[in-house]
Amino acid sequence: MKRILMAMSLCALLFHTSCESKKEEKEEETDFLVTSPLQKDTLITKDYVSQIHAVSHIELRALEKGYLQKIYVDEGQFIKKGQLMFKIMPMLYEAEQQKSQAEVNFAEIEYRNTKSLADSNVVSKNELALAKAKLDKAKAELGLATTHLGFTEIRAPFDGMMDHFQVRLGSLLDEGDLLTTMSDNSEMWVYFNVPEAEYLDYKANESKGGMLNVNLRMANNKLFPYPGVVETIEADFNNETGNIAFRATFPNPKKLLRHGETGNILVTSPLKNALIIPQKATFEVLEKKYVYVVDKNGVIRSREITVEAELPHIFVVKSGLEKTDKILLEGLRQVHENEKIHSKFVQPDSVISHLSLYAE
Repeated sequence: MKRILMAMSLCALLFHTSCESKKEEKEEETDFLVTSPLQKDTLITKDYVSQIHAVSHIELRALEKGYLQKIYVDEGQFIKKGQLMFKIMPMLYEAEQQKSQAEVNFAEIEYRNTKSLADSNVVSKNELALAKAKLDKAKAELGLATTHLGFTEIRAPFDGMMDHFQVRLGSLLDEGDLLTTMSDNSEMWVYFNVPEAEYLDYKANESKGGMLNVNLRMANNKLFPYPGVVETIEADFNNETGNIAFRATFPNPKKLLRHGETGNILVTSPLKNALIIPQKATFEVLEKKYVYVVDKNGVIRSREITVEAELPHIFVVKSGLEKTDKILLEGLRQVHENEKIHSKFVQPDSVISHLSLYAE
């Protein structure tokens, strides 16, 4: 009997404790922080994957057949316009030039003798004309031989940077064989693809006299110290991507940028009356972004939003919200759709200026 009484007392105690706990839980309901979108003028930055090219990037090829006799430069070396780079064994072309020079000398003597006879009316004017033509032909052949001899010396067409060698000393070259490539890195052309809608916005600003100034973020995530200007747009859109290529020109006085590098073009533009919300006030479902909107009765409902731009810790909202809407700022994982909550409102300018205070 004593055991039964003890069991009944224990059950009563547990029931009373459970009721008290539920009562305390109900009394200690959580106040969730809510805020509204902040409307203000701001700057947005868009970035585009880019390819970096030298203003001049050319291939240097052999213009004559022969053995590579001399290499006067080294890979990666900066060279000046007109500097001698390669020499192809010239003996054959020197011999051809000497032969042509001898034929010119002979034709000149023959022409002078014929002219003397023509002046004395010993030979006709036609014979003098033939001698003159023979001399002109010999001079033309000498010029051709001299040109071929000149082709055995490969000189830099402009100031620039050498690439690696495609041949080695003593290589037997054929006409057109690739020797190396060369880049003029004094200025760089940076290409990036722009969607059609952004292209139309750019053209609208351009018609008002504005040039598009851009910056370059390099592969090490650092900003290139010199800004660039968009000077050229390609003629056609890519039908597969809907993009068109822009070309920005960047000065490169310290030769930091090289042909073939990659980076990101950063385009900064003003945005009037933008609606700004903290990124942490959003959640994703199937790659779409949502917020919890709190109505006047304290009931939360999810709403899809469209993001126009992403800035550090904040989103610029394109559609889905009004500046008077109240959105849940924290505790998104603790609530459910159509749930009624107790909330505490925080001014949006305070939220944006102190985002770190509300970090999860």
